[in-house]
Amino acid sequence: MKRQLAEKSGREGETRAAMWLRAKGWQILARRVKTPAGEIDLIAKRGGVIAFVEVKWRRRRADLDHAIDEHRLSRVAAAVEAVAHRYALDGEDIRIDVILLAPGGFPRHIANAWQP
Repeated sequence: MKRQLAEKSGREGETRAAMWLRAKGWQILARRVKTPAGEIDLIAKRGGVIAFVEVKWRRRRADLDHAIDEHRLSRVAAAVEAVAHRYALDGEDIRIDVILLAPGGFPRHIANAWQP
């Protein structure tokens, strides 16, 4: 039951993050892209940039500081390597972003969060 609730909250967080990105001028290209290396929550484009976005939702804002780490980002990076060629077709720059969400505040968007 706890896992189902976490999955539902995660999906709601992804929907909120997608709406926030759209409001900031991003076009959402894909959601929940599964690869052999893992899942990419959102893929968005604005101008000449394709962002592969990891979304983290927490019930408490204080918990966001520990929601993402190098290990999790390296898994996202591996998933991006598997599919980047499908989305960056015209020489666009690619990057990995993180959006952190919690009730009662604006999303925290960390652009270019992964730089190996």
